[in-house]
Amino acid sequence: MSELYIRVAEDENEEPMEIPSEDDGTVLLSSVAAQFPGACGLRYRNPESQCMRGVRLVEGVLHAPENDWGNLVYVVNYPKDNKRKMDEIDAASAVKIKRGFQKTSDLIVLGLPWKTTEQDLKDYFSTFGEVIMVQVKRDAKTGNSKGFGFVRFTEYETQTKVIAQRHMIDGRWCDCKLPNSKACPDEPMRSRKIFVGRCTEDMTTDDLRQYFMQYGEVTDVFIPKPFRAFAFVTFADDQVAQALCGEDLIIKGVSVHISNAEPKHNNIHQLFPNFPGGSASLAAMFARSQYQFPSFHV
Repeated sequence: MSELYIRVAEDENEEPMEIPSEDDGTVLLSSVAAQFPGACGLRYRNPESQCMRGVRLVEGVLHAPENDWGNLVYVVNYPKDNKRKMDEIDAASAVKIKRGFQKTSDLIVLGLPWKTTEQDLKDYFSTFGEVIMVQVKRDAKTGNSKGFGFVRFTEYETQTKVIAQRHMIDGRWCDCKLPNSKACPDEPMRSRKIFVGRCTEDMTTDDLRQYFMQYGEVTDVFIPKPFRAFAFVTFADDQVAQALCGEDLIIKGVSVHISNAEPKHNNIHQLFPNFPGGSASLAAMFARSQYQFPSFHV
């Protein structure tokens, strides 16, 4: 028996595709699904009644109506849930295409007063446009504000307008920008480096790199030698570094404390006159790291 093909389309108005039948004249549902993923059956329009009819399906095998597939075009059936999901995906894709490069981003708000709450932020920025998200970063232990937060808008035009100006929030001037944007010449760069205190000697640079990579891209890990019970980790994104500051994390079963790595000062000898190893080795160490201990040593 010569191989027979039936015409199948995803919709009546679309160009059909030929699907091969089996030697006994039936068509495997798997053959249809191979060309139309998710298909669960076939239907066709009856020439006499003009009503849609379903093709009989038994254990994954489709049987020709009245033992003859004829020249009809058969339309693919999908489960309702699958079709709904596909429609949602198509709609979401259309929205993304429409927005294109004008997708909004999380903006960092710098210089927030300690008293500013998330509701305060939302109330203020809602005057510019619809707000999707606001967040004030807080210390994990005390719950106190860290002096910065994040906001995201629905419209790209609103985001552009907010970035273009300074903002008076709760009586204090604040700046709003993209987290990875460069600071102004007269504005200090926010640190991408963190101080990891309470390290143990069995922690290697690879251990720390692997652990902190879950938060973001790590560009450098520095453990001073001889061992000093601390390390420095540098991220590609300063937002990640700032978000981790103040946290207590468990690495290899040990609780380590994360704090800011501040720019080095000229008074290292005054700050740590009795540091083990002598002031000369201390100065050399910070020449390598370019950062000093945080203001509070853990």
